[in-house]
Amino acid sequence: MKEIKVLGTGCAGYKALYATVEKVVADLGINVSLVKEEDIMNIMAYNVMSLPALVIDEKVVAKGKLSYDEVKTLLTK
Repeated sequence: MKEIKVLGTGCAGYKALYATVEKVVADLGINVSLVKEEDIMNIMAYNVMSLPALVIDEKVVAKGKLSYDEVKTLLTK
C-alpha cells in the first residue's frame, strides 16, 4: 500500500473521513501517501456516484461514512 486518497468536495462527511483515515494511519504507524482529492474532474475519473469515497492504490474500496474500525480493516487487509 503506497497511496490512499479520500475523494470529496469539502463536505463534513469528507472532512470526517479524512480525519479518521489520518488517525488510523498514525495509530498503525504505516508509511503511506495520504491525499485529499477535491477536484471534481479527478473524482469523476473514479466513476463514483456518492462521496466521500476511499481509494487505496487507485482502487475505490469504500464509499460513504466509515467508522474507525471499518477504515482500520480496509487498511490492514
